[in-house]
Amino acid sequence: MKPLSGLRIIEFDGLGPVTFAGMMLADLGAEILRLSRSADAGAPAFSEVGGQVLHRGRAAVAVNLKDPADVAGVLDLIGGADALIEGFRPGVMERLGLGPGPCLARNPRLVYGRITGWGQTGPMARQAGHDINYIALSGALHALGEPDRPPRPPLNLLGDYGGGAMMLVAGVLAALLEAKTTGKGRMVDAAMTDGSALLMSLFQALSARGLWSDARGANLLDGGAPFYRCYACRDGRYVAVGALEPQFYAALVSGLGWDPASAPQFDLAGWPALHERFGSAFAARDRDDWASHFEGTDACVTPVLSMAEAARHPHNAARGTYLAGDLLQAAPAPRFDDAQSPPGPQPAPLSLEEARERWG
Repeated sequence: MKPLSGLRIIEFDGLGPVTFAGMMLADLGAEILRLSRSADAGAPAFSEVGGQVLHRGRAAVAVNLKDPADVAGVLDLIGGADALIEGFRPGVMERLGLGPGPCLARNPRLVYGRITGWGQTGPMARQAGHDINYIALSGALHALGEPDRPPRPPLNLLGDYGGGAMMLVAGVLAALLEAKTTGKGRMVDAAMTDGSALLMSLFQALSARGLWSDARGANLLDGGAPFYRCYACRDGRYVAVGALEPQFYAALVSGLGWDPASAPQFDLAGWPALHERFGSAFAARDRDDWASHFEGTDACVTPVLSMAEAARHPHNAARGTYLAGDLLQAAPAPRFDDAQSPPGPQPAPLSLEEARERWG
C-alpha cells in the first residue's frame, strides 16, 4: 500500500506545475480525478506533450465548467474529496462558483491547493507569465549562466517544478495532516515566485556574510570554482566535477597525477589559471574514459549523460530509476522501505456521472 492510499483529490487540469503535482500525489497513492475540459466547453482540452507521462495514474473526467449542472456535479465530487489542486489565474475559480468559499462550505475539511506564478495577492497577481518570468523576479535567474552572457533559464525546473509543484505538494500534505487532527481544511497559496525565492535561501545566507557575489560565474557553486563545474572532453562530451571538500579535491588532483602543491584549492587569484589547467587535462581523453578512470573514487567526477544515456547507466538500472518500456520516464520518487513503488495503471476516462457514482 502506498503512503497516500485512501486519499481522494480533485485536480483541475492545467499546464506545468499543477500537472506535475498531480502526478506526484498520484505516484504516492492518492486517488485523483483529473477534471479536463469537455468537447462542449468552448476551449480545447489540455493535452500537453508531457501528458503521456505527467498524466499517469489518474482518470480524466470531462466537464464543462460553464454548465451549471456540471459545476453542481463537481461540487458533489468535492464533497467527498480530501483535497483539490488548481492552477488558474486568481479569480477564475471564484467566477466559476468553485472558489474556496463554496467548496469549503460544501466540505469544511477540504484542503484547497492553489498554484500560480505570482501568488493569489500582490500587484502582479493577475498578470500573465511563465517560469522564466517568475524566477527572474525572485532573484534566482540572475545567478544562472555564464558571466559574459545573459542568464540561462534552467529548463522549467526551478520555477514550475522546484519552486512551484513541490511547494504545492508540501503545502497540501501539511494541510491534510492538520485537517486530519482538526477536521478543518484550509487554502494553500503556492506561488512560484515565493518558492523559487525560498530555494535561494543558502545563497541569501552566503551573500549576507559576504561569501556570495552577484557576479555570475564568480562563486563556489555557479561554475566559478574550477573544482565545481563541467569540462569538455576529447570527444565533445562532458564530465561534471564536484570536488568541493578538501579530501575530494585531493582525490581529484591525485587522479589527474598532479602534485597537490601545484594546484592549491582555495587560491582564488589562481582560479582562472586552474580552470585552464583542468580544461586542458580533461580535453585530452574521452568522456567515458574519464568516467572509467575515476569510477570508485571520491574525486566526484561523473559523466554528463543525456536522458537516454541516463536510463541505461548501471547505477540507475540497478535502482530502477527509470521505468522499463517503450516510453522513457522516471519511476516515482521518493521510494519507501527500500522498495520502488511503480505508478498505478492509467485508468480509463470517466464521465462526470461515473465519477460521482465512484465517489458516492
